[in-house]
Amino acid sequence: MAYTYSIIDSDSVSNLSLQHYLEEYSEFRCCSISKNSSEGLNNILKYTPDIVFINLNENASICFQMVMELHQYSTTIPAFIGISKSKNHAYEAIKHNFFDYWLLPYSEFDIRKTVLKLKKMMPKETAPQTLCLKTYRDFQYLNTDDILYLRADNNATEFIMKDGTINNAFKTLKTFESQMPKNFIRIHQSYMVNIDHISRISYGKSVCTLKYQKIQLPFSKSYKQNIDTLKKVLTKNAISSLN
Repeated sequence: MAYTYSIIDSDSVSNLSLQHYLEEYSEFRCCSISKNSSEGLNNILKYTPDIVFINLNENASICFQMVMELHQYSTTIPAFIGISKSKNHAYEAIKHNFFDYWLLPYSEFDIRKTVLKLKKMMPKETAPQTLCLKTYRDFQYLNTDDILYLRADNNATEFIMKDGTINNAFKTLKTFESQMPKNFIRIHQSYMVNIDHISRISYGKSVCTLKYQKIQLPFSKSYKQNIDTLKKVLTKNAISSLN
């Protein structure tokens, strides 16, 4: 499973540099980038990342206040890593239980040590997750890696699998939105897709194409932000991109 991370930094050059260093670690995925702590808090609550990188060069006191405020709204607190050009904020970072503190410019060695420490202290299960669909006295177990997408069917939900089979659950799609692993995102009122199976995003046609059987799923304007985040994740993990 992947480690998701958010960045709170108004410096776009710094953002790109950090993402470049983290590209070496395929299990790390960026889920949001915020320009300030207010936007950052909203994205943390929305995407619940495992790790949050905060540039403390600007408005450090407001950033620390945001970290304290987060405890009012969530029981799942990410690992915070402070980034700064100096050690001036290191003591405050320690007081606020930051996981680590990096000095700019970025050091490949420091990043590697932090990544290894994170993976050791926050291990992710490598076994595929299993979803149990219960219908009266019938229990069906689905490997989530084999699910292509979920489709709403009135008050029921269909699970379309890689082998072409369709499994049904008598619950709404919204019910599963909070239960599925983080690699499943809502792209339409009627669809939730496994991002690991997406091969193409067409903004012109408003469709996502899957690797299997070239299935095309529509996405709607109301979920465009999810599509934009998905594009960033897929582009970051690609070998090359358009000029």
